[in-house]
Amino acid sequence: MTSRDFSGLEDRLGHRFDDQTLLTRALTHSSLSGGNNSVRDLERLEFLGDRVLGLLTAEELWRRYPTFAEGAMAPRLNALVRKETCAKAALFFGIDKFIMMSEWEAESGGRKKKAILGDVMEAMLGALYIDGGLEAARRVYDQFWTPNLEDLSKAHRDAKTALQEWSQNKKLGTPDYYVQHADGPAHEPAFDIEVRVKGMKPASGTGRSKRAAQMDAARAFLIREGVWSEDD
Repeated sequence: MTSRDFSGLEDRLGHRFDDQTLLTRALTHSSLSGGNNSVRDLERLEFLGDRVLGLLTAEELWRRYPTFAEGAMAPRLNALVRKETCAKAALFFGIDKFIMMSEWEAESGGRKKKAILGDVMEAMLGALYIDGGLEAARRVYDQFWTPNLEDLSKAHRDAKTALQEWSQNKKLGTPDYYVQHADGPAHEPAFDIEVRVKGMKPASGTGRSKRAAQMDAARAFLIREGVWSEDD
């Protein structure tokens, strides 16, 4: 591809790359390199972009919530930097149309895979940082993350925390979790847990640990009540 092929994407990002190789590299999935060092894929830029995203998010949370303790900001940060959120950002900017990947990866639906979309978005933030500094990355961040920060952080918050907040906001008290069944060998246990909220129908979840099963039950409850969607 030539740099002209990416002009529409650059318009959407609001940045013209001085070093077009950075942009190309950010859009090159590892399925094209196949371990060939002559093909420079996105992985190093992804590593950097992950840190850039974390810094921008931590700064935004610090400024927006001046009274929040670290414990209140941490789950929001985790929600805002997770792969699923980055994948949504990639679709927002139309990056999926420009990803360069192997034919077999494309045929297997690679352009719709959240893991790939998230990786490319992180790599793009890394490329923007190298080419235009933190402000170039911040301009992209301010188009997607900043205006949607509250909704994004709520949608993907720790399920138990989200359910507790929802329950307390409804003045229904704190959810209770009950082990319904525990099975399996010690090295690979399986738990069935039910979550109950006052006056509401219980919801069940399973997991390899009590916490995982509790999270699954809380998520099932939130989806059933329309608080979360299946994609959350």
